[in-house]
Amino acid sequence: MIYVIATLTVKPETRAELIAAAKLSIAATRKEAGNISYDMHESVTDPSRIVFVEQWQDTDVLGVHGKSEHMRAFGRVAAKCLSAPPRIEVITPAKVEVR
Repeated sequence: MIYVIATLTVKPETRAELIAAAKLSIAATRKEAGNISYDMHESVTDPSRIVFVEQWQDTDVLGVHGKSEHMRAFGRVAAKCLSAPPRIEVITPAKVEVR
């Protein structure tokens, strides 16, 4: 299992446009094989920061997701709405012993 944390910094004047496009993409993504969860969050301290938290079965299905038509469509909207490059981090659960 893997997680993706994608942090976007949005121009204030395009925030509504990005969120509308994200809602369409989220609906399609949640139907993808291998997607466990896909949620959008808004920062409570910085209204320009939108964070996506995703959970996927493995990197193979994540690769398919990245090439999907709905992600390409979202990418076209995001390209004109972002004020900085997105920060995307892929993480895995830590294997730690808890006593």
